[in-house]
Amino acid sequence: MAQPVRWGVLGAAKFARQHMAPAIHSAEGAQLVGLATSAPAKADPFISFCPGLQVYDSYDALLADPEIEAVYIPLPNHLHVEWSLKALDAGKHVLCEKPMTMRADEFDTLIAKRDQSGLLAAEAYMIVHHPQWQLTRKLIAEGAIGKLIHVTGAFSYDNRADTVNIRNRAETGGGGLRDIGVYVIGSARFATGQEPVSVSGAIRWENDVDVFTEIRAQFPDFTYYTYVSTRMHPHQEMVFHGEGGVIRLTAPFNARVFGEARVELHRPGLEVLVTRFPGDDHYKLQVEAFCRSIREGAEYPCPLEFVRGTQQVIDQVFESAVSL
Repeated sequence: MAQPVRWGVLGAAKFARQHMAPAIHSAEGAQLVGLATSAPAKADPFISFCPGLQVYDSYDALLADPEIEAVYIPLPNHLHVEWSLKALDAGKHVLCEKPMTMRADEFDTLIAKRDQSGLLAAEAYMIVHHPQWQLTRKLIAEGAIGKLIHVTGAFSYDNRADTVNIRNRAETGGGGLRDIGVYVIGSARFATGQEPVSVSGAIRWENDVDVFTEIRAQFPDFTYYTYVSTRMHPHQEMVFHGEGGVIRLTAPFNARVFGEARVELHRPGLEVLVTRFPGDDHYKLQVEAFCRSIREGAEYPCPLEFVRGTQQVIDQVFESAVSL
């Protein structure tokens, strides 16, 4: 049996503490061994579920440890490229939170460094590892809803009260489009295998941060409309509407947190077939896929080239958007 991949985490972010570090700790083929933070007290919650965790007082110190093979990077958005490149230069495989870059062309440097090093570098775009999305892609490809005509979606939450949150600060790459727009855009690309031929948007700004964004696009075979917001009641949904049926996902992005993952297949005669996924953890599945790619050479389901395409659409929304 192959030795587990030894992981370190750069920074004691809340998301790492609540989701990704526990996923690494519990994933088959992975071992969480290190955390870098300059505030030792922030390491205590990690140590509570991972006794023996080594704490480093700087990111550089963790990267310098030859025992660490892979790093997870949950830093603020504007630091992702810098520390991903530093980790690759240090000989570490990299799983970096989304959005991995602020602009699509920044992926070119990351892809070149990945290819030069022979290491695995990926954005932590976890939803493609969830079986609800794999089923959705299969149903569309098999023609379960006939010819796809239109895709709609939404993702929202309200963080207006958290004024110091990095998602509310322009200087840290905040805003809803980069934070959650990646989901409504990337999921449609993943499920259909198509790329948009035209993109437009409309944005409501608040302190130079986008807090509501409409995204419209024309794909080769279907039209597309979604919105994201950081100033609305929590909601998420994706709907694929074809000539012969509808596929609806009720918790497409935060499965188990927002609600149970379900794929509804609406068919003629008002028949609805529902497939439920009550226990699947896409964070854990993501880590396991990452480790299999390292140890077994398995193809990673979400390469940088794919997420570059999502970032390119985000760039086009920003460039074309009118202000609301």
